[in-house]
Parts: sequence; structure tokens; C-alpha cells
Amino acid sequence: MVLDDAYADFHAFFERHHAELARLAFMLTGEADASDDLAADALVALWHRWDRVRAADHPVAYARGVVTNMARARVRRLTRERRRITLFWAGRSERVEDPDVPAVVDVRRALARLPFRKRACVVLRHALDLSEKDTALALGISVGTVKSQTSKGMAELQRLLGAGAAEELTGRRNR
Repeated sequence: MVLDDAYADFHAFFERHHAELARLAFMLTGEADASDDLAADALVALWHRWDRVRAADHPVAYARGVVTNMARARVRRLTRERRRITLFWAGRSERVEDPDVPAVVDVRRALARLPFRKRACVVLRHALDLSEKDTALALGISVGTVKSQTSKGMAELQRLLGAGAAEELTGRRNR
């Protein structure tokens, strides 16, 4: 009976939050396929700790934190892999001196250039429209850190995209 209640609670949580968690993973990684996998992996991890999660003050914030941590680990792993590949090809003699750099930098590429914490704050605050407090809960950092990282992240996006594009991204002005 208790397991049935836990299952029903988890199922309801899954139905309510799966899409949001997948969207968060996508915004943090920029990879559609990886985002579904990260959200699913996070939900499996939540199920294994479901008693603790549903007893938490903010189960959704806990879930966002799990997704964020998994996305961070993925980004770090991919970065290390890219470095190894770069080192491998750097030893080759067939080097391209002038690579073809795209003329237009889209939002995903600009977000990918931000350090992870700034990217996470910008995505949670502006793409998912979370409050500073909810963002802090999801990332396990202070509200002050959320404010400073979001501000610095938005300034960097404005530099990369131009002020108009960054405002268009957030749908806000001076918020």
C-alpha cells in the first residue's frame, strides 16, 4: 500500500515535471537527444531516493539540481573528450590555418560559450523564468550568487550577441 502511494506520487511528479526537466537539460547542454536522456536519468535517480525527495521542502528544486549536476558532468566529460581529440589532431601535419568561422552566432552557441554556472543561472532565470530563490535552490547556491552570475552571464551574452539580441532572448529589459 505504501509503495503504491509512493508510485502514484512519483508518477504524478513525473507527468508534471518531465517536460520542464528535459527543457532545462536542453538549455544547459544544447543537445536535444542528450536532454531527454538526462531528464530520464535524473528521474530514475529521483525514484531511487523518492522518500527523501518527496519529503523535501522543494522537490522540483531538488530535481532541477539533479538535472543541473548531471548536465554539468556531461559538459565536463565532453570538454575533456574534445581536448583529447584536439591534442590528437594538433600533432598532425594537415592543419587548417584559417578555419571557416560562422558569420552568425546563435543563442545556443553563445550560451555554450558561457561558463557552466553563468549559463545555468541565465537559463533558469530567463528561459525557465524561475525566481532568484528557486534558481538558488536548484543550483545549491546563494541568491546573491544567482544575481551576480545571471548579471555577468547576461552581460557576456550581450557582448556575444549584441544588446538587442540578448534582450530579445530574455523578453525583458533591465530586469
